[in-house]
Amino acid sequence: QVQLVESGGGLVQPGGSLRLSCAASGSIFSINAMGWYRQAPGKQRELVARTSHGSTNYADSVKGRFTISRDNAKNTVYLQMNSLKFEDTAVYYCSARVVLPAIGTSDYWGQGTQVTVSS
Repeated sequence: QVQLVESGGGLVQPGGSLRLSCAASGSIFSINAMGWYRQAPGKQRELVARTSHGSTNYADSVKGRFTISRDNAKNTVYLQMNSLKFEDTAVYYCSARVVLPAIGTSDYWGQGTQVTVSS
């Protein structure tokens, strides 16, 4: 019904930048919220940034370095990551809370994209 496709991950040196993108497609009536989570090896998945109805929130560890933005016309969410650190290395997952016609609200996840910060 709904697919989230992420792109933009890769290998970057400390202090570098990456921009992640996530496009939602399918039988979408509207999207209430979109966000980014990450999971490092041996750790639980954690919220990185989320945008909902014009408001945004960030994990303390990324405030001032990461920026989430959204193109509603394209059902796409972006994550601009600057001043990357070793500890930002993780698989980054896109999420969306989608309103489906005649069904209601449901949460969807992307397949994940690897971000590796290494010198």
